[in-house]
Amino acid sequence: MKPQTDEPEREETENNGEKKEKQRVPSLAESQEEIARRIAEKKAREPSPAPPRKRLGARERVIPIAEADAVTEALYARRERVFPREVHGSFANLRVVMASLTLGLYYFLPWFNWGEHRQAFLIDLPNRKFNLFAWTFWPQDLFFLTAILVISALSLFLFTAIAGRVWCGFTCPQTVWTEVFLWIERKIEGDRPKQMKLAQLPWNHRDKLVKKGTKHFVWILFAAWTGFTFVGYVTPIRELAVSFAHFNLGPWETFWILFYSGATYGNAGWLREQVCLYMCPYARFQGAMFDRNTLIISYDRERGEPRGARKRGTDLKLEGLGDCIDCTLCVQVCPTGIDIRNGLQIGCIACAACVDVCDSVMDKMGYPRGLIRYTSENAMEHKSWRVWRPRVLIYTGLLAAIGAALVIAVLLRVPLKLDVLRDRNALYRETFDEKIENTYTLKIMNMDNQAHRYTLSAHGIDGLQLHSNRPDIAVAAGEVVEAPVSLLAEREHLTQRSTPVYFRVQASDVEGLSAEQTARFLGPTQ
Repeated sequence: MKPQTDEPEREETENNGEKKEKQRVPSLAESQEEIARRIAEKKAREPSPAPPRKRLGARERVIPIAEADAVTEALYARRERVFPREVHGSFANLRVVMASLTLGLYYFLPWFNWGEHRQAFLIDLPNRKFNLFAWTFWPQDLFFLTAILVISALSLFLFTAIAGRVWCGFTCPQTVWTEVFLWIERKIEGDRPKQMKLAQLPWNHRDKLVKKGTKHFVWILFAAWTGFTFVGYVTPIRELAVSFAHFNLGPWETFWILFYSGATYGNAGWLREQVCLYMCPYARFQGAMFDRNTLIISYDRERGEPRGARKRGTDLKLEGLGDCIDCTLCVQVCPTGIDIRNGLQIGCIACAACVDVCDSVMDKMGYPRGLIRYTSENAMEHKSWRVWRPRVLIYTGLLAAIGAALVIAVLLRVPLKLDVLRDRNALYRETFDEKIENTYTLKIMNMDNQAHRYTLSAHGIDGLQLHSNRPDIAVAAGEVVEAPVSLLAEREHLTQRSTPVYFRVQASDVEGLSAEQTARFLGPTQ
């Protein structure tokens, strides 16, 4: 007797399954998981082949589709506004000090004079000069600007290799101005809970209109002061203030004041953490300067997990809990809104606000500080931490060498430049008394802050004579004066067709201020 089959039940089951599939379409991640499951079952039924040989050091990481989709979705997700909670502590005090120093330097340095009617720090583009306290640099001094830029880059690399993103957390203009705008916001709208409550009110609510309007008005005033000060670095700020008071600003000055005011208002007031997360390139290449000895903001997972709420005095071992009480204050104080407990992230600017607030919670709970702290990966893994590593030594050596070269070059710099242009229309000329004459044009540039008078001389050939219509040449500060001169030499003193000669310009009113330049004297040989 043939066994009874279950074909009708199977068909009914399949029909029911088809109806369910029509009712719900699986997601992409579910489809991929189903395919992976079927492939795994198929491979399990097949005899396993010998594992292929892999190269040493090969690393593989398969990113799950769900994870990749979540990352992509996060990049294009709508922004959720961050309301940072005010925090107090040692790092918060340090940020206040650094913000006060940097902002004080920025806003008051243009008003400081070095000498009479001379702005100490001025990038004078129309006159092509740069005032830096006692020095004045010109386009010919491009070497100094290049050295300063290289020193700035190397300093950033060195500080990042040792202490991570301390620049971002304490001295970056975006961070500093955002801190000021947040302080203004707290003074007008209140602390974090009040700000969140105010944001939920409708726009026709009187309290919201008054507070929001007042806040933005103060923001715009502060941003306008910032834009005005910035233009004061390229235009004498006292002249700019007089023009502003009389509504007599030029079109370009007006444009740049409005431009930088708008940039400050938009970046610090509206974009805030979005600049750090999406616009700043420094966050993208910081990983190339980090190593396992770099100090970073880290959460001690070994000590803090498993996290959970508890009462003060709870026996952690009995309850199976770590030191983290899961209060989320570290997230609430973060200006970029990240959770540092998830590990180092591109949004962490190393401001250490989470360190301060976590230490305060640990103090209240009676736990030791340092659940979130500045440390390195090696220190977290109980390995030795070294400050002086090869990259740190290289950065330090280059920084010291270039810095020393810059200081020596500035100290030995002579604020006088001499260029010699030979007359190309004639190689030489014989005078009636059988002397050989060469003509030149000398360009004398006074790179000092005051006018000087100069005398000219030349040497290099026996009996060499210099003739000029202006034996004593006056050159104003920052000006270039051309002086045509001629050199006369006896034929018998010329031993070759081209002989080096040396022009010298000497200040007659200042001892030791001189410059020398080489030229060629052409003539026949005997």
